[in-house]
Amino acid sequence: MSKTQHYQYDVIIIGSGAAGLSLALQLPEHTRIALICKDTLTEGSTYYAQGGVAAVFDKNDSVEAHKEDTLITGDHLSQPEVVSFVVEQAVSCIEWLQREGVMFTEDTAEKGHLHLTQEAGHSHRRVVHAADATGRAVSTTLAQLVKNRQNIDLFSHHLAIDLIKDKNAPRCIGAYVYNTINNQTHTFAAKAVVLATGGASRVYLYSTNPSVSSGDGIAMAWRAGCRVANLEFNQFHPTCLYHPHAHSLLLTEAIRGEGGVLRLPNGEPFLDKFDSRLELAPRDIVARAIDHEMKRLGCAHVYLDISHKPAAFIRKSFPNLYQRCLELGLDMTRQALPVVPAAHYTCGGVMTDLHGQTDLPGLYAIGEVAHTGLHGANRMASNSLLECLVFARAAARHIIAQPNVQETMTIASWDESQVSVAHENIMISHNWEELRRIMWNYVGIVRSHQRLKQAHDRIAILKQEVHDYYARFYIHPDLIELRNLVTVADLMVRCAMSRKENLGLHYNIDLVDARKGDAGDTILRP
Repeated sequence: MSKTQHYQYDVIIIGSGAAGLSLALQLPEHTRIALICKDTLTEGSTYYAQGGVAAVFDKNDSVEAHKEDTLITGDHLSQPEVVSFVVEQAVSCIEWLQREGVMFTEDTAEKGHLHLTQEAGHSHRRVVHAADATGRAVSTTLAQLVKNRQNIDLFSHHLAIDLIKDKNAPRCIGAYVYNTINNQTHTFAAKAVVLATGGASRVYLYSTNPSVSSGDGIAMAWRAGCRVANLEFNQFHPTCLYHPHAHSLLLTEAIRGEGGVLRLPNGEPFLDKFDSRLELAPRDIVARAIDHEMKRLGCAHVYLDISHKPAAFIRKSFPNLYQRCLELGLDMTRQALPVVPAAHYTCGGVMTDLHGQTDLPGLYAIGEVAHTGLHGANRMASNSLLECLVFARAAARHIIAQPNVQETMTIASWDESQVSVAHENIMISHNWEELRRIMWNYVGIVRSHQRLKQAHDRIAILKQEVHDYYARFYIHPDLIELRNLVTVADLMVRCAMSRKENLGLHYNIDLVDARKGDAGDTILRP
């Protein structure tokens, strides 16, 4: 049995993206915090986010317009009170980031004003950005501040396995965490545990997300008894670069916002056949349009073309993408870029209230792991980083307001007495590959009753195989992630099978479209 260490803190934050980092920085400096990240401090979806943060700064824009755009994009499944709660705090969140040192791109035409771009679903220019690498600017700035805080202990290369509940009361009191460097499992106890683990798009074969997006928080919360909702709504970003050496390079929404056109292989634009908003239609519509044309023509990809714009404008607006494409042999100032849709964002998740609280006292969920009611059936571009910031602030305030009761928590050590060393790991690699192909082929952009049933039946077998393997052998990172992925895949399929109408990101060829405002959330209870 490996040596177990026991840690005790005031707050445990699992995840170090925009949500986790923001929360850590907004808790008082006398709060003892453990910040647990499964890779390096900045590795996660936030770092790779290109677009920006939606907020109303344009005098011709309004908070009401931002709310209305969010509701329309979410196919009227978003909760209006949650949309108001988030959108009304957008400007103050941007101002907080600026005070913390995040350098956003300024408008050269209006000194002292932030440059605003427009993305799909938005009726106005309201996306605040740092060139085309906003996530990197936010992540690196906040990460450096966290490193300088004496009350925050960083646990990089630590992977949470399961949440720990109080044996005497329905409350979360900690987590079992695996150190991927020395292969030891430790216990972490705290009065508040926060899931900021991101989404689950790596359950699909093709994704824009980094490998850490394996649904860990959703799976752990489900096993701990929390409800989940709307996991049938997985957003596929319409424009992921199609290239053998860049499987997850996202081409930012802002390219279309700045005049980029989607074209068929013969150069013909095609979105006019699907939506009057053309390239600025919501992502679900654009992704389905691309999927339809690829299947109709039997082609491997379509093209995103902004080469008709001045080369200097393209290089200034998209400096990082321009350079990365050049490295891959593509010049976006001179040629159209081959693109395909790829799994991008998990719109459902662990159900929370406006404080980020889950069903389990002591447990919070913020960021992409959570279902807050903001996104409805489809997330509007650049509302995701905003949601991270707003709910990190809300959770911090709620945690601070809780009674400061001093207590020492007794938690049992991780028990490995009944397991042995596996002599081969082929089951893990095989099931990992099969699961992702099942999800891509049967639970992707377009679904059917038969495809969902096939996915459900095969995933049930995979779940049992993974459960048996987990019970018999020592754990390691691939097994922990596979266990979480198969759990989340099962929840996604169950949500999709429960949805009786086409709505937003859920499109089943055997169903009819929902009447606007008539549909409700798909909620699963353990």
